[in-house]
Amino acid sequence: MVIGLVVGGAIAGIAYYWYIRPKQKGIEAAKAEIGEREEQLQKEIEAKRKEVLLEAKEEAFRIRAEIEKENKDKKAEIQRLERRLAQKEEALDRRLDNLDKKERAVAEKEQEVGQKLKELEDLAQQQREELQKISRMTAEEARNMLLRQVERESEREAARIIREYEERAREEGDRRARDIITLAIQKCAVDQAAETTVSVVPLPSDEMKGRIIGREGRNIRAFETLTGVDLIIDDTPEAVVISGFDPVRREIARVALANLITDGRIHPSRIEEMVDKATEEVESRMREAAERAVFETGVTGLDSELLKLLGRLKYRTSFGQNVLDHSIEVAHLAGVMASELEVNAALARRAGLLHDIGKAVDFEVDGPHAVISMELLKKYREPEEVVHAAGAHHNDVEPHSVEAVLVLAADAISASRPGARRETLETYVKRLQKLETIADGFEGVDKAYAVQAGREIRVIVKPESIDDDGACKLARDVANQIEKEMEYPGQIKVTVIREVRAVELAK
Repeated sequence: MVIGLVVGGAIAGIAYYWYIRPKQKGIEAAKAEIGEREEQLQKEIEAKRKEVLLEAKEEAFRIRAEIEKENKDKKAEIQRLERRLAQKEEALDRRLDNLDKKERAVAEKEQEVGQKLKELEDLAQQQREELQKISRMTAEEARNMLLRQVERESEREAARIIREYEERAREEGDRRARDIITLAIQKCAVDQAAETTVSVVPLPSDEMKGRIIGREGRNIRAFETLTGVDLIIDDTPEAVVISGFDPVRREIARVALANLITDGRIHPSRIEEMVDKATEEVESRMREAAERAVFETGVTGLDSELLKLLGRLKYRTSFGQNVLDHSIEVAHLAGVMASELEVNAALARRAGLLHDIGKAVDFEVDGPHAVISMELLKKYREPEEVVHAAGAHHNDVEPHSVEAVLVLAADAISASRPGARRETLETYVKRLQKLETIADGFEGVDKAYAVQAGREIRVIVKPESIDDDGACKLARDVANQIEKEMEYPGQIKVTVIREVRAVELAK
């Protein structure tokens, strides 16, 4: 152990001498070097601190100088503004003094003006009293007289202006309307003439009347029962008259009776057979007529039931004019005029063709045929424009579309053509009397005459009651009254005549 301890101590001494001792010397040298560097850094830091303090003092001095200069400038600006404000206050005080002086002057002027106005009012009152004494009229009476005079002059001036504008508008409108209507009539190629529904069947001999009546009247009773018409057999030679309110039934009866006469075998069973055949034949003719009408007018998409009603118009007449041919003509006229005016021509043609559809059932339904037409077209879902045009073509409803007005005009053109319709003498005379009665009902009218077959009414006025401008107003009023109270084809011209005659004798 001792040896081991000695050896260990020797090794430790050698290690200390060779390794640890040099390290300790190096550490001490490093500590000395670090102390020197710290001393040097402390000196540099102190120098830097002094330098920074010096720069800060210089910067503070510079900023202080700038602030002092800025404050000095602001004080100078404030002093300048204070001087300007003082000047403005002085100027404002002077203006206020002037304004007070002007207000006092204005108040004095107002007082003077008030006195002058009072004097003027007193003077005007004196003048009014003097004028009332001189004129023997109060101010209210004079005012009313002046207003009446101004009103009369205004009416005359308004009538004159209205007359000038109406004349210009009428000339231009008449020219344009004549061109459109003339073109429409020229393009309308419908062959149509006034016709009557003849319900007379010729017989080969009077001996045929007995066969038609049959034993104890059984043949005629069977015929009337099956056809729904009255068969009139009288003393008319070689002719039998068929009477019935339904034109289709009357036509079926006419065809059936003509076929029976041709066949020669007249008995109840044969009559029934012939009536059935005649019914099929007439329905076929009506269907063909309706198809021809829609083909000629270019109308498509009609309901089948509406097409049947249209075919019934083939055997319906109005004042001797065939209603189906009249409807075709109205469709063409309305379509041409619509094309000229650049509106819906197809709609106008459709409304023109269907406008009288109510006449197919007017003997079964109460009411004007135009209203019946509206209800039928609504029932079969026709466009609202077509329904309205049909109802408005006789002004049963007020027309509010261009197509409705065109259908109304086309209907009047077709009905008023020379020879298109016949009119009973009684209706004709009543219309002339009504025209003259309407004109005679106006104040200042001396005489009134209906001329030109009722196409014109000439009104002669009293010249001392109505002047020239009043004559123009009277013509317009008479025309408006005729439109309200009467129904007539085409148009009626109103001519007011005012004549002044001066007569003197040379002796």
